[in-house]
Amino acid sequence: MLQQILNDMCIEPELLAELNEEQKQILFLKMREEQVRRWKEREARLEKMEKVPQRPKKVGGKCVSWLLGADSDVWVWVMGEHPADKPYEQICDEIMAERAAQQAQREAEELRAKKEAELVKRFSGIYVDPELESWREEEKRQAQARQAAAEEQSRREEELKKREAEERRKAEEEVRRLAEERTQQIYMDLKEVQRSVKVQEREDKEWQETLRKSKAADLRRRSIAKQMREDHRRRSLKALEQGRVAAMSKAFGGAKPAPPPKPKPRTITVNTETLSRVIEMKPGVRRTLSSSSRDHIVQWFREEQLPLRAGFQRDQSGISPWFHGIITRQEAEALLSQGEPGSFLVRVSERIKGYVLSYRCQDGYKHFLIDATENCYMLLGDQIKFPTLTDLVEYHEGEPITMSGGEQLLKPCGQRPGCVDYSNLFT
Repeated sequence: MLQQILNDMCIEPELLAELNEEQKQILFLKMREEQVRRWKEREARLEKMEKVPQRPKKVGGKCVSWLLGADSDVWVWVMGEHPADKPYEQICDEIMAERAAQQAQREAEELRAKKEAELVKRFSGIYVDPELESWREEEKRQAQARQAAAEEQSRREEELKKREAEERRKAEEEVRRLAEERTQQIYMDLKEVQRSVKVQEREDKEWQETLRKSKAADLRRRSIAKQMREDHRRRSLKALEQGRVAAMSKAFGGAKPAPPPKPKPRTITVNTETLSRVIEMKPGVRRTLSSSSRDHIVQWFREEQLPLRAGFQRDQSGISPWFHGIITRQEAEALLSQGEPGSFLVRVSERIKGYVLSYRCQDGYKHFLIDATENCYMLLGDQIKFPTLTDLVEYHEGEPITMSGGEQLLKPCGQRPGCVDYSNLFT
């Protein structure tokens, strides 16, 4: 089951809901390791195909040299430590005000030159009066008219000079007003840039804090993984002492046990508190696969699990009181709600070929997937394999399922009175 999930790199939401938090973390680590392994294989293939030689390192490249102080150490000046140093905010305001004034002055000079050119162009043709030429010609004939013409020309020149001076004054005032407005605008723009820089620095600090928390979380996960490996080692060694483990992880080695021989056809009498009936075993009967996943799981149980006596008591006298058929998560919790904390049951999963160990704790319910491949049984993410389902349950009656949760199987949860939910598995 775990290998199938790693091959597909996908898990159904309904199946994910059956996992507890620790199993989800283990499944995430396994999938991440598989992704890294595939990536390394792909990179190795690409590197082998390309065979690109490495570039030689540059000789005589740029280098950095530091200014040293009197103590032969790197000279460092920290702004604000000296009593004569101005505050950072004051320095920034002075720099921004100076830049704004310089830029406004440049724009005022450009505007002044433009106005000067317009005034020169406007008044350059007025000083030459056509009537003056006629008066000059008449001067030869009339001496008195020459003086009047000169006075008129002088008066007109005075008026023109006054008008030009007034226009220049208005232009200067306009340039000064625009320069002040532009200075204020540039100053506000620089202040806005400064505020945006401060916001960016604050966001950078928040990102650094988030990065620090992420690194701390990674360290915690590594510590939890290390603790889990130590717990697995301790539990595996204890299971070896009890003689119930079918196979160990790669860290401990061990060969897989041979599967038990299939039993001969016989009639099995099942005696439990709520069931007393005879099941006729008929090996060799092959059923066609049904399109329904439920029918498929029933067929899998009859063909693969029933010969292994899954769910039977150790003496094969009947069905174990904790064994249940294909029931939903809600039905399992409803059964466990009638018992005390520590009650448990093992049910056939309704979605995959395997089992689910449902457990009632102090503050709710927990569900653990049981992998039933390779003729052995193990909790998903665990490294201890058991030859029978009964061995797994009896082992965890003395050992907790998880070290952090301390779930210990105390009391099996049986069938409802007058109702047997696993009857369709044996008929």
